[in-house]
Amino acid sequence: MTITGIITAIVFGAIIGGVARLIVPGKQNISIWLTVLVGIVAAFIGTWLANAFGFHTRGWNFWETIFQIVLAVIAVYLVAAFWPRAGTHR
Repeated sequence: MTITGIITAIVFGAIIGGVARLIVPGKQNISIWLTVLVGIVAAFIGTWLANAFGFHTRGWNFWETIFQIVLAVIAVYLVAAFWPRAGTHR
């Protein structure tokens, strides 16, 4: 992966994290930086999965994007469920 690919993954990861947060129902008590981080990780894993399934991932690819969004939705849901809320001490 080139530096351009990494920068693109970060930018699209931030977008994918935001989209995932909009898709997950209810209020998520996680910060913006955590949403972006989840999106970036989902973007990398989604690209890896698309490659593993043999989908062409040069440029924009529908299936790669679907993998990334689905992974980000799952991750945002899980992180919001298990991330400690601000102001609560357990």
